Amino acid sequence: MRILVTGSTGQLGTALLSQLRDCNYQVKITSRRKPESMEDFNWVYSDLLSGEGLDEAVKDVDVIIHAATSPTKKSEAIELTGFGNFLSKAQHIQHFIYPSIVGIEDIPFKYYRLKYEAERLLKNSNIPYTIARATQFHSFVENLLLSKPLFNRYVIPGKVKFQSVDVGEYAGYLTDLVNKGPQGKAGDFCGPEILTLKEMAELKIKINNEKNNVLSIPLAGKLYSSLIEGKNTNSMEKIGEITFEEYLRSKLID
Repeated sequence: MRILVTGSTGQLGTALLSQLRDCNYQVKITSRRKPESMEDFNWVYSDLLSGEGLDEAVKDVDVIIHAATSPTKKSEAIELTGFGNFLSKAQHIQHFIYPSIVGIEDIPFKYYRLKYEAERLLKNSNIPYTIARATQFHSFVENLLLSKPLFNRYVIPGKVKFQSVDVGEYAGYLTDLVNKGPQGKAGDFCGPEILTLKEMAELKIKINNEKNNVLSIPLAGKLYSSLIEGKNTNSMEKIGEITFEEYLRSKLID
């Protein structure tokens, strides 16, 4: 089996390479920047924005795991225009695995809307596919929302809910899909527990023995309401096993 991993220098791409390092597949990786560690992998340059290198990237490949994404910079050009161009070059692919995000059709956030449109592009293509949605990664929640206390306080929308998941576990789930073949839309891959952001902040304070406190502030708007309602969670799909607390404790060991 010949596999291509896009976005090989990103967080998910790096986790995928760890999962695939000792496998029996022939693995090709592609990104704009050459990875620092690429033992046993064949790297080729490609750019979803310009289209450069995509033909070479998909050449002689059976399966694609599309970890490339851009939440903040030129998102529409990469998530939709670039992705559509990529799909046009991947018509020979036997299985296209597309990592996506739980609840994107119900959360009014631009990046999520683009991911949902990208799902539609893949569904309407002639390529056999699996759409594999996950909840937010543990590290995403911590680094984006719990990284910078202000005057010894985490000032956060504390009632927002997350069901965060370990990126390594999700990468393992994606690699397991390779042998299962195209699934269409697979079940959601979600973390083992649903916590409010306030509860997650309190866990971080406790585990790290911080002197910080939590100041929970309400926000207005549909985005905030959808996250309070837990549209980004799925209580029926608690597949991941590593909790947010275990993630925090593992960082102390590292």
